[in-house]
Parts: sequence; C-alpha cells; structure tokens
Amino acid sequence: MPDSILPASLVELAERVVAANRRAGRTIAVAESCTGGLVSAALTEIAGSSEVFEAGFVTYSNDMKSELLKVSQDVIETFGAVSIATAWAMAQGALNKSHANVAVAITGIAGPGGGSEQKPVGTVVFARAERGASPDKIVADMHYFGDTGRGGVRLQAALCALELLLPDSPAP
Repeated sequence: MPDSILPASLVELAERVVAANRRAGRTIAVAESCTGGLVSAALTEIAGSSEVFEAGFVTYSNDMKSELLKVSQDVIETFGAVSIATAWAMAQGALNKSHANVAVAITGIAGPGGGSEQKPVGTVVFARAERGASPDKIVADMHYFGDTGRGGVRLQAALCALELLLPDSPAP
C-alpha cells in the first residue's frame, strides 16, 4: 500500500469500499460535517476511486447544510444539526445533488466543546440513502463514541461511515 498521511485502518477500509462498489457497479457520494472531508480523503486515497466516488460535500455550518444539501432550516431548528432527521436530509441532499447510487451522511460533535447533556462530545449520527429505495426505508442511527479526543471521534466516525458504504452493509 502506498504511503499515506491517513491511518492505515482508514485507507484499508476505503480500499474495500472502492473495490466492493466497483464490483457492485454503483457510485457513491458522502455528505460530511464533523468529519470535515475525512471520508472523502480516505476514498480519494485509493487509485481508481474515481470509478465509484462521485461527490463529497463538506457542509460544516448549518447554513451550508441548508444551502448546498437543501436540509430544511425547520429540521435543523426542531431536531438539531446532530440528529437523525438532519443526517437523513443530508444523505438525501447528497443523492439529489449527484448522480450517485448511494450516499452516506455524517454529523456529530467531535469536541472538545459543543456537547450537551443530551448530546455529549462523541455523539455522531449517520444516515445512508439509496437512489430508488422506498422513502420509508430510512437507514440512520446515532452512535456515542465517547470523548476520545477530536481526532479519535472523527476517525471512528469516518470508519463507521465507510462501513455503511459497503454494499449490503447493515444499518448502523
């Protein structure tokens, strides 16, 4: 494997994701918030990833979630930026703004600040949307990785998001 500035575990999983999606004949997109492009960076670390990786949206602010991915301000205000509703809307937005077959969204609180009693640092929400899937087939879940430091939370979130991009991966 070529040298990478990214952790080997991330690059190895990205390599599996690219190969599996190539075999499945599907393209992917990601909508990232707390990971700040880490999933996209891992995917593009793989030679030939352009065959399957179509788009990456880093929408760190709520305004950009609304403007670029068309996440409703009502959803963000009602449920919060770190919510299943927001992650699901981000995944749907990534599908709508691309030609990808599947999209994964990540939004969370990497820390060290920003957490609350209800959503402490280390809380990350994931959603996967597939083109043509039944609208009631929502694949989304909230995970708590613990306050393992900003880098630790972001790495665990990126690994989880990549797992969701594997064909036939279970719900989070």
